[in-house]
Amino acid sequence: MTSGFLQFEQIQNADPDSTGMIELPVVVLSAQVIFPHTLVPLAPDGDRGRAAIQHALETETTVISVLAKRHDSDAALIDQFNAIGTEIAVQSMPIRQVRGPIPPILSQGRQRVRIVELTQTEPFLIARARIVEDTFSGDEEQLADLADTALDMFDQLAELNIFIPDDIAEMIEQVEDPSELCDLMSSTLDTTVDERQELLEQDDLLARYDKLINLLARQISSQEVRDEVDSAVYGEMARIQREAYLREQMRVIQNELGDGEFMQDDLDQLHQSIVTAKMPDEVLEKALTELKRLSTMPPIAPEASVIRNYIEWLVDIPWQQRTRDNLNLAHAEKVLDEAHFGLDKVKDRILEHIAVRKLAKDKMNSPILCFVGPPGVGKTSLGRSIAKALGREFVRVSLGGVRDEAEIRGHRRTYIGALPGRIIQTMKRAGTNNPVFMLDEIDKLSADYRGDPAAALLEVLDPEQNNEYSDHFLEVPYDLSNVLFITTANELYTLPEALEDRMEVIEFRAYTEEEKMEIAKRFLIPKQLIAHGISRRGIHFQNDALLTIIRNYTIEAGVRNLEREIGNVCRKITRLVATKRNYPKRITPLLVEKYLGPPAILDAHINNEDLVGLVTGLVWTSNGGDFQLIEVSLLPGKGNLTLTGQLGDVLQESAQTALSYMRSRASEWGIPHDDFENYDIHIHMPEGAVPKDGPSAGITLAVAIISAFTERQVRHDFCMTGEVTLRGHVLPIGGVKEKVLAARRYRIPNVILPSDNKKDLPDIPKQALKDLNIHFVDNMQQVIDLVLLDPPEQRQRDIDAAREEDDDDDTGAEREDQDN
Repeated sequence: MTSGFLQFEQIQNADPDSTGMIELPVVVLSAQVIFPHTLVPLAPDGDRGRAAIQHALETETTVISVLAKRHDSDAALIDQFNAIGTEIAVQSMPIRQVRGPIPPILSQGRQRVRIVELTQTEPFLIARARIVEDTFSGDEEQLADLADTALDMFDQLAELNIFIPDDIAEMIEQVEDPSELCDLMSSTLDTTVDERQELLEQDDLLARYDKLINLLARQISSQEVRDEVDSAVYGEMARIQREAYLREQMRVIQNELGDGEFMQDDLDQLHQSIVTAKMPDEVLEKALTELKRLSTMPPIAPEASVIRNYIEWLVDIPWQQRTRDNLNLAHAEKVLDEAHFGLDKVKDRILEHIAVRKLAKDKMNSPILCFVGPPGVGKTSLGRSIAKALGREFVRVSLGGVRDEAEIRGHRRTYIGALPGRIIQTMKRAGTNNPVFMLDEIDKLSADYRGDPAAALLEVLDPEQNNEYSDHFLEVPYDLSNVLFITTANELYTLPEALEDRMEVIEFRAYTEEEKMEIAKRFLIPKQLIAHGISRRGIHFQNDALLTIIRNYTIEAGVRNLEREIGNVCRKITRLVATKRNYPKRITPLLVEKYLGPPAILDAHINNEDLVGLVTGLVWTSNGGDFQLIEVSLLPGKGNLTLTGQLGDVLQESAQTALSYMRSRASEWGIPHDDFENYDIHIHMPEGAVPKDGPSAGITLAVAIISAFTERQVRHDFCMTGEVTLRGHVLPIGGVKEKVLAARRYRIPNVILPSDNKKDLPDIPKQALKDLNIHFVDNMQQVIDLVLLDPPEQRQRDIDAAREEDDDDDTGAEREDQDN
């Protein structure tokens, strides 16, 4: 290194002029920063740079090296390269190591300079520059401490980094000048050119050492991590080589002992299973490829078990195996009727599907049915009956609480313990490719950071796509188009719109009392008698006893609790039989109350008299229909509206609409406008702990408010439901069947419904319609005429007087208009 410096002694630094400026050629470098006191190779690749070097070699003068801002070595403008550079001496190297128009160049850094202006651009750059002297803002002791720290860290890095030669490290340790020492260590660091440029531009020596120490610390940390990784890699490679050696030894030993033949027999058996599995050509090719890989691996290799498990899954999945559909419509209808009472719409849909399959065979895709209804109405059990009617296998997967997409689509084989998703696992359990596949509780799916299972079901439940269903574990298409998918849900609003659109929704309604009694007699009572061992004891439930259980001990849309209470009665009788005591054979309402205790459901408080501001409405609940009393009271105040009873936003808006309608028609009913400013309105719906919402209470609220202001009593033998508009129009609502049956259950003879709900009458049992008077209305005036009694005599006189006053005012206004 020192001998290299001696070769440059004949080249002198540029002499400053009277202004302290020097003028030299400029070499713009694309990715190289040259520090003072360093000796490095230089290979300029720009035409101007090479010309400047050639000029310096010929004239034995120095040049200025600078770094291009955009790493463009042919930069020609002063704003395209950094202003701080280094004055360097150049000399041809004795041996050519690279090709080029001129020999390779060796450069020696001399001093920092700052370029002020360019004086020439062709054929090479010439610039005027000012020499940058080192500054020092601290004391000598502080500088010495920093230099010692940097040198110690450099020695530590040299021990870790094999790319720093020992002679370079020894030479640096012999340097005493702090500035030269800092530049030499900076030139050896493996840093970016931008970081090198920052070190070059730092004229304050203490700040330069601070930055150098930070870079050294980062280099040491990076090198230590790299050494740890290299050590781990070398250790793993040694382990793999050792295992490969041991496996080869084991293979030779197994061949000597004859175990190799057993392994070959196992592979042959697996090959035979693949051939007989009747896979599609694409899958067969995949399976044979994996088997070939397995045959080249030692049995104890970790990947061998993964490949074997994958092949076994491909073999076990039913690719062509299928059951033959029973397309006998009479048989299917008989099976469905024997297992379920009612549910006519669902049964008709299944029989229609069987008829289409009988005539069109496989030309139509299997439907995707979605059974929606409250708990306990027979959605899941009907799926089993459909499978029995078709002669297919029945499989069921509960989706409640599933929140990981991999549960549906499976895991990649790269994961330890990877398995196919639930769809493929269940198809394997079914053993055929055309089962009745029930996805239970589809509305209970969740989503989190692991994906959205509902989105994964979009392909499964699309007849146009599921013929090439892709599972992450299998990585080959599987045909699900022959599967009859049935999903169940309690509510639809939680389902994504795209998923709901793929399914044919069939709604299950709440059972009527008559249907519950029939279901109990046909199915529940015989089932419970057999389950409790008393089927041959002549036990009989009277109709009144069943009705008592239904009304006083269960509140539900289905029959689960009804079956539970019937089983409770059967247990009491079984205990008497087991202890050889007398037991009743005829179950009466008194025995029901004796065995089940006091009624769990109290009698509803139906309004039994005509009152002002009290109206009976009809509501829909998840357990069926029910009634709801609405009370309105007027209190002295400032016209405020108070709503109580846990009312939802929609119901509160309905109250505001009803009040606005009443105020717009106040003059017709003789209500002074001052009343709205002098009285507060309090609307209350009893059972305040139960949340209530929906627009169907609109006409009920309007009647209650009008009754309170007009002091007209409301007929207690009427109940109603319907949405009201600001102009008094009555709009249709939902849940008509359940609401009408609730009116019948509570023996309210007159029901008011919107006219547009006439279309819902076919869904209501005919016996219920015979027991009720259904009044259809189009506007609020019709409702008022039906349910509001005539006002008291004094109130009627006030109304007539108010109307006459309004007429006089109108007449006076007309005469004034005529005079004008």
